[in-house]
This record gives sequence, structure tokens and C-alpha cells, in this order.
Amino acid sequence: MKRFRKQKGFTLVELLVVIAIMGILAAVVVPNLTGFTGKGRAEAKSTELQSMQTAVRAMMVDGEATVLPMAYTDVNELAEVQAVKVLGADGTEYCLEDYLNGSYPMERSYDIAASGVVTVD
Repeated sequence: MKRFRKQKGFTLVELLVVIAIMGILAAVVVPNLTGFTGKGRAEAKSTELQSMQTAVRAMMVDGEATVLPMAYTDVNELAEVQAVKVLGADGTEYCLEDYLNGSYPMERSYDIAASGVVTVD
């Protein structure tokens, strides 16, 4: 009488089935993840524009200014942000850098009109 040993491990068919299931899951999940990252970047850019607009308005209100001394273009680096200033009625100088909490470099460049309107460059 022959004794059969109990074999351990997986058969080739079982392994192929598992690999096929993992491939199907990956095919479904990966496109969804790339969509999330694209939406996140777009939302970050929109939020950054709103933050820039709010900072310019706050600086103008604190300096009691109705217009900036000049229009600014291509604002996205620290030196350019530091150049955006308003001289208040009491002689205090208000700098945009103080309102942005040091988030440099920014994702995009901005144009700031003398009226304080911020647009994407």
C-alpha cells in the first residue's frame, strides 16, 4: 500500500487566478488614483489664487490704500513678493510677504493690478 504525502503549496492554476484578480483590481484602481491627483493639483492652484487675492486685499485694508503704488507682474518668488508694498497713512509700510506666511515659491505666477485685483499670469 502506497502512502501519499500531503502536498503543501499552491497549484499553478491557483496562482494564475490570484494574479489575474490582482491585475483586474489594479486596472480599476490606478485610473481612479490619477484622477484624484489631478483634481488635487487644480484645487491647490485655485486655493493659492484665493490666498493671494485675500493677502493683497488685507494688505491694502491695513494700509488704508485704495490702490497700490504700481502694478506688479510675474509675482511668484520671494523677491517679487517682497516688492509688493503699500505705504499706510501713518507711514507704516505693509509688505505682501507678511500676509502670505512664507509660502514660496508659488505654483504659478500672478499679476497684481494697481487696483489690487490678482490674476494668473
